[in-house]
Amino acid sequence: MLALVRHRRVPRAERLLFAAMIAGCAFAFESHAQIAPSARQLAGYTGLLAAAARGDDALIEKLVRSDPPDVRDSYGRTPLHVAAYAGHHKAMRALVAAGADPNALERDRYDIVTIAAVANDVPTLKLALSLGASAGNITSRYDGTALIAAAHLGHVEVVEQLLRAGAPLDHVNNLGWTAVIEAIVLGDGGARHVQTLKLLLDAGADANIADRSGQTPLALARSRGYGAMERDLKKAGAR
Repeated sequence: MLALVRHRRVPRAERLLFAAMIAGCAFAFESHAQIAPSARQLAGYTGLLAAAARGDDALIEKLVRSDPPDVRDSYGRTPLHVAAYAGHHKAMRALVAAGADPNALERDRYDIVTIAAVANDVPTLKLALSLGASAGNITSRYDGTALIAAAHLGHVEVVEQLLRAGAPLDHVNNLGWTAVIEAIVLGDGGARHVQTLKLLLDAGADANIADRSGQTPLALARSRGYGAMERDLKKAGAR
């Protein structure tokens, strides 16, 4: 979108409009982004939440004999969410072995797959998937998926892992965007987002699902001057 704002062939009024849209989008994404436990919250945790935050799998195995594994903090996070944010793999295994739900959603509807995807934490993502977490969960206030989030951020290896896990290719979030569209409109047109888009298209993502205004991925890439994306879209049958 920044390329479009700066493009000299775009009328000034339209550039200003797009600049305002960028500011609005940035505010929205910052406001509704994942929120890891704060230092104050971590310090206040007790029981399983505290054990998960420290990665103390031995204590987790002891506590789950009497405590429910899916206890929640004030933000709706379970110990498994807390362990995933910290990348504590032994704690994650211990919690799921004790019955923790690997697909639980916290208050903003994030699961451990999306937490790992947004953090670009491939080892934690692989573990989450191996523990029974689904790559197809509808997550976040945007009714999105981990794949859409990873495409937005250009996390190439995460996208590869999610595609292998059967993540839905053409899910449309409540912004009216697919993973293909997010790789274009929220990417920077650079190598990571170009590779992300190619991975999606090679996996069979629909290159012609338009956004709410009727703009196709090809039109969106062209308007931003993203030549490499435009070429890949055309190869995939985009119109």
